[in-house]
Amino acid sequence: MTRVKRGTISLKRRRNVLKQAKGFRHGAKSKERKAIETLRKAGKHAFNDRRKKKGDKRALWQIKISAGLRGTGVSFSKFINIVATNESQLDRKVLAQIAEQNPESFKRIVAELKK
Repeated sequence: MTRVKRGTISLKRRRNVLKQAKGFRHGAKSKERKAIETLRKAGKHAFNDRRKKKGDKRALWQIKISAGLRGTGVSFSKFINIVATNESQLDRKVLAQIAEQNPESFKRIVAELKK
């Protein structure tokens, strides 16, 4: 049986790992084992933070809506309850955009939903 040399495959794997680890600190950018560990952890954080980002956005929308409601005399929780009971098609994202960019329109929407 002929001899098979596998150096090219392991070298390719090593190069790919180190290419992904570019910009890491200390040994994580140059040592294969440390780079693999760091990449695994970075991937875990990236996965979790993609999910966390959705909650952060929702919290920001709530803050914007609450700021838009300040002058109207309606609390955020009561306003969201009004929106839900009226079966409005406006969600938090759209309401936050309107409150930020068009405060007059937002106040008209609040007045309309309060009736």
